[in-house]
Amino acid sequence: MAFEKNNYVDFHCHSAMKPYGKSYNYKVIGRNNPNRNRTNSIWRYNPPSLLDKFINYIIHLTKFSQANFTSLAKGGVSIVCVSLYPIEKWFFVNKIKNEFIKDIAANFATGVGKKRVDAVQAMNDYFKDLEMEYDFYKQLDGLVKRFPEGKYRYKLVHNYDEIEAIRAEDKDEKHTICVVLSIEGMHVLNQRINKPPNKNEFLANLQKIKNWDTPPLFVAIAHHFWNHLCGHAESFTKLVRKKVDQTEGIDTGFTPLGITVVKELLSTTNGKRILIDLKHMSVAARQDYYTLIDNTPAYKNIPIIVSHGAVNGMKSVALPKQTGSKVAKKFNPVDINFFDEEIIRIAKSKGIFGLQLDERRIASKKTLKNTKHSTRRSKIMHYRSELLWNQVQHILEVLDNEGLFAWDCMVIGSDFDGIIDPLNAFWTSEELPYLADFLERHAYNYMKDAGFKVAKNNIKADEIIERIMSSSGNAFLKRNFK
Repeated sequence: MAFEKNNYVDFHCHSAMKPYGKSYNYKVIGRNNPNRNRTNSIWRYNPPSLLDKFINYIIHLTKFSQANFTSLAKGGVSIVCVSLYPIEKWFFVNKIKNEFIKDIAANFATGVGKKRVDAVQAMNDYFKDLEMEYDFYKQLDGLVKRFPEGKYRYKLVHNYDEIEAIRAEDKDEKHTICVVLSIEGMHVLNQRINKPPNKNEFLANLQKIKNWDTPPLFVAIAHHFWNHLCGHAESFTKLVRKKVDQTEGIDTGFTPLGITVVKELLSTTNGKRILIDLKHMSVAARQDYYTLIDNTPAYKNIPIIVSHGAVNGMKSVALPKQTGSKVAKKFNPVDINFFDEEIIRIAKSKGIFGLQLDERRIASKKTLKNTKHSTRRSKIMHYRSELLWNQVQHILEVLDNEGLFAWDCMVIGSDFDGIIDPLNAFWTSEELPYLADFLERHAYNYMKDAGFKVAKNNIKADEIIERIMSSSGNAFLKRNFK
């Protein structure tokens, strides 16, 4: 595929996870190699082979690279929110007894390399790992790469004004992917993993993050395991749950230390405000967060962010029935996914909901089982893109029923390279233009017969998809990335 220039925005992916992991195979650990043929280069282009696709189709493991910067460039992504994520050691320290089998399974599942797995298993300091991944991005920041299609680079950006200045400077002479930092999981503050949390240490490390040259725009507090800050939602499939124990802290609310960390993140007296990403929080923790912002006047205008998520079709925690749209029963009814009342809250706060591209999250097992199959690529793309369109349709109908404009809160939050099972045929960032094309078909077919309470929701199919893929994300960043 030729390089595109679509100005797409992806609010959540893990471009460095695999190349940073593979850097452990080299003499210098943590080096981002400027030679894009090396496995430790963030530019390394590694599209899935037929075998890779077959393995993904059969056992849902994604070992190939999805969001390397070459794939992002080929897909026309101009802004990407990359997620820094020191892998939690409990992912690899689990119930599989045989060490060799444990390493091979973990390496196969994540594609980060056996030496990286060994390092995570032995890890006691998440914060050092966070700083190393941040440094990995900084090493090639601004370095121009020459392709047959032209000059490309990525740039860590400080605010939206800088993004606009870069676009004006680029014109047609080069293409810059603007990189906005985020962090997935505040376990990163912990430098003594096997010991009780040290409040002073946590807060000192948080301040170091706020003092970075390019601090994150937003962070997720929770991830897969207990971090002493807030409870997490169940996030593993049945197969993984048998081997990896998430039970400690699951479904609990915020701790006093967690509330203190949130207040320090949202403070504007100790550096730029860092927004909160709700993904992976337990329902109880999400409710605690809503209560905090509802009862704190200084937080009145803070947008609610879900960087990569899915709806579950259910009205609320109190009324867990799949209603609210014609497609509500097609979704996975788990509470890591979001309730209708939360979607309404996001829209009212001028927040964003990043639509993730993980089949296991966006559709129920029954829906996946009933999805039509084909050997023709165009047919596969049509059937699989409908799974994502169902999410869009549900959010639209829920918000329209509340008298709200629906088209300024939905964006893409792919979660590429985040150990996901992508929509078949939309394997990597390179296929995003195809995803846009097929979503537009579904939008066109839906909109021609739709009636709305809110007249402004009745817009053309091409504008709907342009908003989801680009302009709504740009507008959110213009408001909040100062």
